Amino acid sequence: MTEKTLPEAITITVATSVDHETATRYYQLYRDTFSELATRAVARQLLHEEEFMEEMDDERVMKYLAWSAEGELIGMSTLTRDLSTVPWISPDYFAHHYPEHTARNAVFYLGFTLVERRRRQAQVFQAMISTIVELLVEERAVCGYDLCAFNDKIVGLGPSIERLLHRNADLTLTEIDLQTYYSAVFDGTVPPPAPAEAP
Repeated sequence: MTEKTLPEAITITVATSVDHETATRYYQLYRDTFSELATRAVARQLLHEEEFMEEMDDERVMKYLAWSAEGELIGMSTLTRDLSTVPWISPDYFAHHYPEHTARNAVFYLGFTLVERRRRQAQVFQAMISTIVELLVEERAVCGYDLCAFNDKIVGLGPSIERLLHRNADLTLTEIDLQTYYSAVFDGTVPPPAPAEAP
């Protein structure tokens, strides 16, 4: 586990696995953070508890843990270079489009970032992302991530992340895919055509 202390007494540690007690506390924080998306996004945004616990125990997934000065757990980000641990993406896509980075094992995916509600104005999110960016710059990496439309366009998380990334690194940010969901609401049968008028 590595450790970095940042301004405002936020400490970021990086772990490959998280003990069960800590994981259980973080799952509650995770649910508190993302549960509202269940009615705002079509794609499922929330891992089931068993999926979350499996990820917390998976050493292929790095956990960036944010701690307050009092030693309280206040945030977490997940990052992996093993794209097979991210079930909703295609590793083949990244291997095909970024072959040089793939050959160097320098393709990463940012899973989720969460911050305890009462700490959201305390630079915790920025501290975790800035720490992750240090690794990505060092590796001259590609890092994928995704946002649902609500977080991207309504909350404005996409532009905020873009500004944060550009403050910390020289990079090119590209939207690489978009999935559109449709809803067809059926109101009844199609009425028969009107009879043709006699000549």
